[in-house]
Amino acid sequence: MMTSLQKVNRFFMLITAPFIGLLMYLLLLQPPLDLSSLTPKEEHIPQYTIHSQTEEISQGLAEAKVLAETTSSYIQKTTELYENTTKTMESIANMTAAQARKPEAIYNKRISAKLGTPIEQVNSDRIQIELYRMNPGPYKGYAMKIKLKDPSAMKMSIGEGVGKSQTTMQAVSRSGAIAGINAGGYADAGGSRYPLSTTVANGKYLTGFHPSTKDLSFVGLSKEGKLIGGRFTKQSDLDKLEPAFGATFVPMLLKDGKKLIIPSKWKTTPKRAPRTVIGNYKDDQLLILVVDGYDEKGSSGATLQELQNKMYKLGVQDGYNLDGGGSSSLILNGRVVNKPSDGVLRKLPTHFLFFE
Repeated sequence: MMTSLQKVNRFFMLITAPFIGLLMYLLLLQPPLDLSSLTPKEEHIPQYTIHSQTEEISQGLAEAKVLAETTSSYIQKTTELYENTTKTMESIANMTAAQARKPEAIYNKRISAKLGTPIEQVNSDRIQIELYRMNPGPYKGYAMKIKLKDPSAMKMSIGEGVGKSQTTMQAVSRSGAIAGINAGGYADAGGSRYPLSTTVANGKYLTGFHPSTKDLSFVGLSKEGKLIGGRFTKQSDLDKLEPAFGATFVPMLLKDGKKLIIPSKWKTTPKRAPRTVIGNYKDDQLLILVVDGYDEKGSSGATLQELQNKMYKLGVQDGYNLDGGGSSSLILNGRVVNKPSDGVLRKLPTHFLFFE
């Protein structure tokens, strides 16, 4: 066994000997490895130092500060320019609006100058009311000029339903109105009092449409808040005006600033009487005249021609006669302004009301 192992050892030694010799030759005869080439040379090392980097950063911040200050100054100047421009535009707009209102103000002054000095006024965001005394000689009464700033500031009361009636004061009190007048005519039947002919409330016909006959004319307010009226033979013609409400009586006095012919019957039946008339100006302001009288016998009050002439001289465009006699009533600020010829207010089916 020993002999075999020795032979194997010799065999491996013979095989590995050349390699061992070669390795010894390389170690002994080759020069040592120069590792200096692996070390970075001085010229390859960045020259930046912490100090120089700090200076560059500081310089960048300084430049940024200058840019920010410049930008801020520009924004401030732009803001000032915007504010000045806005103020200028507002000033121009206000001046334009004031100029636009001048003709209206001048027109209103002319109207008021003809009426005199108001004895009572109501002014709110929705309505402006001015009350004047009328005493031209043959009759006495009141004129009430009304500017509707909001169409909803005028409505028509029909009591508690068709066939029911109430005084103007009751209508004003129940609805919370600031003022009120009597409206259309009426007819009595079966112990009830019904509005005469075509009557519109809340945009609807109470008893249907009735063609204008016997000098009757409709008068009311459109949904836009303008006084409308006239004689209508077809419902479609009235519908075009979009009535919000309205009542009927006789006759119509003015149309487009011109006097209309008053039927002979209404000139003498009665000749004089307490009266209530309503009309409008070019700027859509309303004018209401309420004349006092002792009774309905024709000896006191005003004639229709007198009121027609009065409205014409005051510049009214369209004028309508409302129910008169003992029906004439004018309520303002919780009191009865006129003197009802019956001694007390008459119960009526319709009233025109005004709200603050």
